[in-house]
Amino acid sequence: MVTPATADWLASVPDEEPIETDIPIIDPHHHLYHRPDGIKYVLEDIVADVEGNNIRQTVFVQAGAMLRADGPEDFKVVGEVEWVNGIAAASASGRYGDTRIAAGIVGHANLLLGENVGPVLDALMAASPRFRGIRHSVGWTDPPFRPTTNTQHMAFDKTYRAGFAELGPRALSYEAWLYYNQLHDLVELAEAFPDTSIILNHIGGPLGVGAWEGKLDEVFEAWKPAIAEVATCQNVTVKVGGIGMGYLNGFGWEKRPTPPSSDDMVNVNRRWFEHVIECFGPDRCMFESNFPPDKASSSYTVLWNHFKKLTKAFTPDERAALFHDTARRVYRLPLH
Repeated sequence: MVTPATADWLASVPDEEPIETDIPIIDPHHHLYHRPDGIKYVLEDIVADVEGNNIRQTVFVQAGAMLRADGPEDFKVVGEVEWVNGIAAASASGRYGDTRIAAGIVGHANLLLGENVGPVLDALMAASPRFRGIRHSVGWTDPPFRPTTNTQHMAFDKTYRAGFAELGPRALSYEAWLYYNQLHDLVELAEAFPDTSIILNHIGGPLGVGAWEGKLDEVFEAWKPAIAEVATCQNVTVKVGGIGMGYLNGFGWEKRPTPPSSDDMVNVNRRWFEHVIECFGPDRCMFESNFPPDKASSSYTVLWNHFKKLTKAFTPDERAALFHDTARRVYRLPLH
């Protein structure tokens, strides 16, 4: 989330101008929320962030808006999708510019319900024609660095897998949100369900906090072969980005006296992103913003400028896949 201090920090230097604005972009991963404590990131906020960057469409990913908070969990998750669908409809009216916000919607469903998650998935699908799939995190570490109710190897749990089996027949995708040292679990899940589309979030969750603080080089060397193994699963695509969360990744951008430039970000992130793209190929990769969590590290324009600089040597077709085409195909979005 973006605090007033973060907003002041981002405003401490002039923002970069967007480069190569002829490149159409689909942003396949951002959040929206308006929480009871007043913290929010809503339509007007993301419209302001994307301005000038030729963002054609976006995909909303589950953020736990906690609407209908007085009801059971299934009503909460359906309520979030209904709320975001309203935002998407407002955006589609054209009143907020040419970007179509939340053209695709990813919600949450508790796969630990097993086969009983089916009616929840059906309700989510009924809540919006834009609904495309779910995310149910299995992130777990020992020692822990943040509170979680997840358990070790949750993706192996028979009930979780029974819930997972409900996705494929409905042509729903699964967002895989876990950490780099759990990636083999994802390989086994993908091999068990080869016909279900799996989208790996945030290049597989490298860690740089808690027991991993100051060990990013060590993490990188362990992450490289793990990512290569995941890439052997043809039903897995990957979101390239999402490593600007200081509370998780530990790159430390937010600790600098001034925000990074796009060149600064290229110099640090290149080795991570180039390895992912080499393993998966551009046609199974999509750049993402992960805003507003990654807004703690840079402005939206700086982020997308650094993706563009990173891919200067790529072919036009490769860049089209990374910035637009992979996301459009995976999320089954209309052409806009």
